[in-house]
Amino acid sequence: MARRMLMVCVLGALLCQVWSSAEAHHKEQEALYPWRNKGTGMFRVKRDWIIPPIRVLENSKQVPEDLVQIKSDKIFTGEVIYKLEGAGVDQDPKNLFEIDDITGVIRSKRPLDRETYNSFTLKAFALSPSGERLENPSTIEIVVLDQNDNRPAFTQKEFSGTVPEFSVPGTLVMSVTATDKDDPMTENAYLSYSIIGQESFPANDLDKTMFGINNETGAIYTRDVGLDLELVKSFRLKLQVADMGGMGLTNESVAIIHVTDINNHAPQFSPATYSMLAVENRKDNEIGRVNVTDRDDRGTANWEAKYFISNDPEGNFAITTDPATNEGVLTVVKPLDYEAQHEHVLLLKVENVNPLSIKAPSVPVSGASVFVTVVNENEAPRFREDPIQLVVPESVVPGTLLTSHIASDPDNSDLRYEISRDPEKWLDIDRDTGEIYAKRTFNMRSPNVKNNIYNVIVKVTDAGGVSTTATVAIILKETNDFPPQLFPLSGSVCRDTGRGSSGLVVTAVDEDFPPHAAPFSFEMPDDDLSINWTVVQVNDTHAVLQPLVDLEAGEYVVTVFVSDSGSPVLSAYSQVNVTVCRCDSFGDCKSEAGAFVGSSVGINFIALIIIMASIALLLLLLLLTVAVTSCGRRHHIKKGTGLLVGESEDDIRDNVFNYDEQGGGEEDENAFSIDMLWNPLEAPSTPGSYYPGSAVPRGKQPLRKDAPHNLPSPIYPRRPPADPTDIEDYINDGLEAADNDPNVPPYDTALIYDYEGEGSLTGSLSSIASGSSDGDQDYDYLNDWGPRFKKLANMYDPR
Repeated sequence: MARRMLMVCVLGALLCQVWSSAEAHHKEQEALYPWRNKGTGMFRVKRDWIIPPIRVLENSKQVPEDLVQIKSDKIFTGEVIYKLEGAGVDQDPKNLFEIDDITGVIRSKRPLDRETYNSFTLKAFALSPSGERLENPSTIEIVVLDQNDNRPAFTQKEFSGTVPEFSVPGTLVMSVTATDKDDPMTENAYLSYSIIGQESFPANDLDKTMFGINNETGAIYTRDVGLDLELVKSFRLKLQVADMGGMGLTNESVAIIHVTDINNHAPQFSPATYSMLAVENRKDNEIGRVNVTDRDDRGTANWEAKYFISNDPEGNFAITTDPATNEGVLTVVKPLDYEAQHEHVLLLKVENVNPLSIKAPSVPVSGASVFVTVVNENEAPRFREDPIQLVVPESVVPGTLLTSHIASDPDNSDLRYEISRDPEKWLDIDRDTGEIYAKRTFNMRSPNVKNNIYNVIVKVTDAGGVSTTATVAIILKETNDFPPQLFPLSGSVCRDTGRGSSGLVVTAVDEDFPPHAAPFSFEMPDDDLSINWTVVQVNDTHAVLQPLVDLEAGEYVVTVFVSDSGSPVLSAYSQVNVTVCRCDSFGDCKSEAGAFVGSSVGINFIALIIIMASIALLLLLLLLTVAVTSCGRRHHIKKGTGLLVGESEDDIRDNVFNYDEQGGGEEDENAFSIDMLWNPLEAPSTPGSYYPGSAVPRGKQPLRKDAPHNLPSPIYPRRPPADPTDIEDYINDGLEAADNDPNVPPYDTALIYDYEGEGSLTGSLSSIASGSSDGDQDYDYLNDWGPRFKKLANMYDPR
């Protein structure tokens, strides 16, 4: 197989290398960069180019600079065009490199910076004039060589560290660090540290070099002895770092080193003896303070003191440290008793929070004595406990002693007892002895009993007037006081045998609390009323009442015996009214009437009759009351008012009744007819006319001769008008109908109309009178007709 040679000449080093090329490549067609994709030509690649990395010095001033030249062995068979791509050519950073299309020379166009890009990877292509790839692309590595163009820099402008006083030489204090952007694999980034200056604060004549530094790691350590916090508080070191092992570029920084305190001074009491007063029966009460001195650094754990009480077996006292003053604060944590002990002597010791350094001088632990005098005061009485718990049955017998000796007085004075709160007034107390008695039986259902506990407040006062209170918690013990009651006491049972077993579910209600209530026991007594029934227990609280035989529809009374679970057991008999009936598909009775008709118990039928008779009697009494009320109203018409006027003179229109029109009648004072009521205002004034008082019998009145008899009468207006202003038209219509009526007597018939009341806008009826005036007539005889006509007599009396 023929082999073609590719000559690559490195112009800078004048070194030529030979690469073997590949066979013909497939053709690649691409409008833009046609050499990037695999072609479809007939040539096959036999061997790739192998090019070593090309080294370029950064910051070169000779630009453009030829770096390397590539050649393809296809140059002998035709024209070759060279192309270059990658970061630095057509990718960021762009325009750093280029290639000569004809000669294949690769050049740098601008100075390079290694700290920004330390290498580049490019691809070179050999193409035919038509764009066909003649060779596989070759990878070209360009490595940027470093120059010492960056100074080293400390990572901090100022470093800070601490060192304990009296530290031995070689004690590590702190470490400083620096960086260099140059190539860390070269001397350009090889750093060296040094201390070039030292200052002490406060300034003194200390001329020793107290600190050293490792020139490779930057670790600062102590070099000499003599670090005393009482002499010097801190140091300021001037640092320097240089690259190229200390021979290159340099930079500076500062390190501040603080000398810290060690606990080389023990605290000492000052003074060593104290006297204090403490009032009895008081706790958490400060009674005094003790002082110490310490030469260590104030505010540190080497200066802070811890105090101890070495002889307080009862634990009556405690001592704490005031963090601001370092004083020991002595307090009473357990009340003192003057009667038991008048004075206490306390021995105190003190030490620092931090342990004493081995470099401190050996001195004994400081101690102090405190004499505490107890001050007497009138103490309040004390209850033996609070609350005083008593377990009492709720059915306790009044007068029972519940408890005694509930309080005592430390001063042995006389005590007086009283109950300050007893909402139910259930207790009584002996004022002198404090014995508590039951005043009456208890009730657990009281709203003042919570969770079976009844609380009472008891007060006791000593001879000096000092008092105290306590709670007496009476825990009520439930007793069986109430028998259970059956529920419900009525219900229905289906008679239909095809529906299977049917019954009435019953339960029991007990006012007692457990364990004196449920479970309940249900039984049937031996009596004639319940012989056909049985009760089946379902659970602890329910049972089912069922018939033993097929009973007729009706109502039955069944007795059930129910018992509770109390001690002692309480029981009760209950009668249940059970209605046996035919039921619909929903289990409801079809009709209640059948139960009453078919009832086999006579007592219920009698009860029904009694109820109906009672209802009838009530209705009769109601009717009698209405009748008596009506008669009373008739006989109690006020004098001067009459029939046509009611109790009120203001408006009595609705109190006047309308009656049928009547003709002349008999004058009967004792038994007159209401049909005779007429209005004299409508009487005719012509001679021979009929007036009330004449002796014309009923049915023999004179008839009108100006009209045929027995003709239908016209319809009179019977309903008063709604508007009082139309009364005139209403009256005129009535008069016209009477004039045209052929079946009336030959005189004007009296028509009764509703009274308008006082203040009516319409005219008076007196304006409708006939030719004669009121003065021509005498109406005194109306007074003889009874109270119903006295109003008319009063209206038309000329006096």
